[in-house]
Amino acid sequence: MSIVTVTDAVKRYDAVAALDGVTMTFRDGEFFGLLGPSGSGKTTLLRANAGVVTLDRGQVLIDGQDVGGVAVHARNIGMMFQNYALFPHMSVAENVAFGLEVRGRPREEVAQRVKEALAMVRLGGLEQRKPKQLSGGQQQRVALARALVTRPKVLLLDEPLGALDKHLRQEMQVELRRIQRLVGITTIFVTHDQEEALTLSDRIAIFDSGRIIQEGAPMAVYERPVTRFAAGFLGEANFLQGRVTAIETSGLARIALDLGGEVSCRLSSGQVGQTVLLALRPEKITLATGGQSGVNALRGKVLDVVFSGNSTTYRIAVGEQVVTLFRQNLAQGTVAPGTEVVLSWSPDHLVQVTP
Repeated sequence: MSIVTVTDAVKRYDAVAALDGVTMTFRDGEFFGLLGPSGSGKTTLLRANAGVVTLDRGQVLIDGQDVGGVAVHARNIGMMFQNYALFPHMSVAENVAFGLEVRGRPREEVAQRVKEALAMVRLGGLEQRKPKQLSGGQQQRVALARALVTRPKVLLLDEPLGALDKHLRQEMQVELRRIQRLVGITTIFVTHDQEEALTLSDRIAIFDSGRIIQEGAPMAVYERPVTRFAAGFLGEANFLQGRVTAIETSGLARIALDLGGEVSCRLSSGQVGQTVLLALRPEKITLATGGQSGVNALRGKVLDVVFSGNSTTYRIAVGEQVVTLFRQNLAQGTVAPGTEVVLSWSPDHLVQVTP
């Protein structure tokens, strides 16, 4: 297990900054997710850790050692990619053994470590099969066993589950987390899948335009996003803009919304007269077909209803704005489009964000 530290990492491609002064630490044994849209810098950072990308400025340190001049094969890093890159002409055992054999390990040691690695990923008995004889999930496990069999200091995963269908991807998320905890290896993975990042990670970092927008535990980042981008990228969010009209002795601020109505919440910063932007997660909203509008309770009309099995998504017109709401399926039926409703929520569920 190892600590990886990135300091002031800069990488430019012509006028585009893939990394723009990124500094962060990946703790010993943690599972760290790098999340962001295409071109945000997350994959460039992963490849810089691997040594595939050379930084224009900055350092990558593994256990305090600068690995900037260390070749890829000498960094003792395990890597696994979306397409798995298995050798089609080799058996499962031969694929897993490859990294050990190029390192010149004794035959008996190779055989024992391959056996242990395949048992860890629950593929014992499939040693002689070729990759084309395996399911997508089994191929993914072979690639993971191959990445881990050399006992690397750090494991790097680039969209490791992206090639799998939804059901298998969810199953492999649990399996990947189990194996990572079993081995205890420091793991850095890139994903664009928000659910995957929340499920797997001890911590996450949201990237945009080569910079870290927010970093922290998944629940903390999800529940308390600091920017509109972070709130909208990690999950869904409704955004309400308004002007602060009062700050009460309790610390709650009263805000007159641009769309009409009034809300109350705690602000991270702000004063009377200031314009603020608030984020509200769709699952935090309660929908009722009766009741009065008021503070943190707005009247609207149902536009669309989408039933998804375990939940229903509502799009509701509130003034000139459309608000999205998720309602868990508790066998209470759905509310028909055109119905007048009241939306309400707790003051704790409104989060101030920067535009």
